[in-house]
This record gives sequence, C-alpha cells and structure tokens, in this order.
Amino acid sequence: MENSLVLLGSTQQQDPALAAAELFQQLHQPDLALVLLFISPAYDLARLGPSLHRHFGDALVVGCTTAGEIGCHGYQQGSISGVSFAEPDFFAVAARLDNLHAFELSDAFEAVMTSRHELARKSGQAIDRNSFALMLIDGLAACEERVASRLSSALGHIPLLGGSAGDNMRFENTAILLNGRFHSNSAAFVMVASRHPFEMFKSEHAARSGERMVITEADADSRLVTEINAEPAAAEYCRLLGLDPEQLDPHTFAAHPLVLQVGGVPYARSIQRVNDDLSLSFFCSVDEGVVLSGTEQQDLVGSLAHTFAQVRSKLGRLQVVLGCDCILRRIMISNTAAQSRLSGLLVQNRVVGFNTYGEQFNAMHVNQTFTGIAIGYAAGTAAIHGAG
Repeated sequence: MENSLVLLGSTQQQDPALAAAELFQQLHQPDLALVLLFISPAYDLARLGPSLHRHFGDALVVGCTTAGEIGCHGYQQGSISGVSFAEPDFFAVAARLDNLHAFELSDAFEAVMTSRHELARKSGQAIDRNSFALMLIDGLAACEERVASRLSSALGHIPLLGGSAGDNMRFENTAILLNGRFHSNSAAFVMVASRHPFEMFKSEHAARSGERMVITEADADSRLVTEINAEPAAAEYCRLLGLDPEQLDPHTFAAHPLVLQVGGVPYARSIQRVNDDLSLSFFCSVDEGVVLSGTEQQDLVGSLAHTFAQVRSKLGRLQVVLGCDCILRRIMISNTAAQSRLSGLLVQNRVVGFNTYGEQFNAMHVNQTFTGIAIGYAAGTAAIHGAG
C-alpha cells in the first residue's frame, strides 16, 4: 500500500530563523504541492518571510496571521502550526488577490479560470469534483463578503472555505503570506486537487431565541450599526438581551451573538466592539432593514463533536481537517473546562488551522462558526505521516 502524503507540524520557537528551520524539518517532503501555515502575529514577519523562503525555496507556501493557532497540540498561542501536502496525492496552485475593495466578478472569473487551467496542467486531470478552494484574507479589510461571493460564483460547484486573518484582537494589522512575503489588503486564493475524498462542513453552537430586532440605521460598508429598533444600537442590544451596558466587552459579545436566518439556516452576526456613540461595530456586513434575533447558547464542544462524528461517518478515518474557528468561540470558553475538552477534540480529529476574524463558507461570510474541510483516505491508502 502507498503512503498518503500529508504531514502536520508546529513550532513554539520564537526566533523566526529557528521557527522556519523547525517547520521545514517537520513539513518538508519530496514533491511538495502545498504548505499551509497559521502564524501568531507575535512573530517578526519581516524576518520570518525570508527565513521560510530560504528553507522551502520555490515550494508553494501560503499562510496568514491569526488570533490563535490550532495544531498538533490543539489550541495554541504564540506559535506557528502547519500542514504540507505532496504530489501525486495532491496538486495545488495559488494566486494573490489585491485591491480587495475593487474586486469584481470579472476578477474572480479570471483568478478561477487561470487557476483551473494551471491545476489541470499540473495534475493531468479535469478539475471537477475532486477539487476544493481555500481563501485566506486580510481580516481588517472588511471585504470578505465581496470577495467570497464573487469567487463562489466563479467556482460554481467547487466548494470554497475561507478564514479571515487575525492579530490577537488588537485590530491593527493582519497579513497574508504567499511565497515568502507578507501582504496586507490582500487574499491568497488556493485551489487544490485531491485523489482523496473530502467534505466541507460548518458547526454552530447558537440557536435563535428571544425577541427579534430590526437594524434601522447602518453603514454596511464599514460594518457599523448605529440604530436597532430606532434606538441607539448598544442600548437596545442591552435592553433586549437583559444586559448591563457596563458589561459590553469581547466576552459578552462572544456569549451573546445575534443571528440572521437565511433559507432556514442560522448565520451568526457577531459584534466586534461598542463605540463611544453607542454604535456597534460588527465582524461582518449588516444592512439596514435586516432582522436579527438573539441567541440561546448550546454545548459548543458537543455540537462540534457531533459534526465531526457526521463527517467521519462519510469519510472514515481523517487525514487532516483544515479548520477555521471564530476567535469569539475561543474567547467564550477561555479559562473553562470546555477549553481543554475542545482542544482535545481538535487533536483527536487532526485539525490544523486558526482562530479567525470571520469564516467564509462558499459565498457566505459568517461569524462564531467552526468551518472546515476534512480529508479522508482513498481506498488502499496507508496510515498518515505526521509530526506529534
């Protein structure tokens, strides 16, 4: 039986040169197709990019800064986690998308068609249902809705998983890594062809509950909600949910997201911060006239465990799960027993990824969700390689 060409790794080395060397030792393999890295913003990115390039050379290396990493030890902080894929089990191509505020459908079609052509040339096969797409995007550019919807339209039935880069809740600078350099106001678009079965999924832990609220004044482009039910947004949010305005902080917002119902499916609309004028800044676009609801929290760990069980029932043993986990989920369970339970669950299911400022699931930009692509084993494939 042949071996599946997937390697997992992570480093806690803080010196960029030492971190790059350790990652190379864990993730390098013959015929590298793709290396994905999820990088704490605590690193000196100006030194890390060239260090990675010196080790990996012309191999395709893609990554982003995070609000927390997920790797070989589950939830990690101040680290770099990663996974590598090799040919002929996997083929990959990547493109950098710039000037995100002006990204149009024509740009999406050009990126997708160029990538499809190059991926077909590399793999020697038609790019159809054996392929998926990944997007890592600047988490402060506020362009996820625009880019994800246009890319999804251009991709057709090819699934798109995305994550918004983070900077540990500082909201100052997030960056995308592609071929040894970090970029802002950019996205990395990756297409992967796999000989192994895969499944894209999402998991939520909040159910719609309580009174509905109407967004009566908002600026969707800046993700700013000024009024709810014709009242100052923060004051009405507190009134409807029975909260004290003095309680409004990331932990409160993590515990009390709002939800939008689309086609019977709930999509969380999470709040980033309250402003001095009692307006609310969101992690995603919210339009005037939209009706949102409060939520009732469910068992976050149990919900994700159930989702993983469903995925394994379709794929069997998992080689790896590429996971995008909203930072507000991690905040909500921080310093609780649930954090250790969830971290263990991530290890058990071989998750590599990061805590995000938002998740993209096909055309939708969502919050407070775990989204992922799980990759199983093709028939006749031996056990996975991987760093511990």
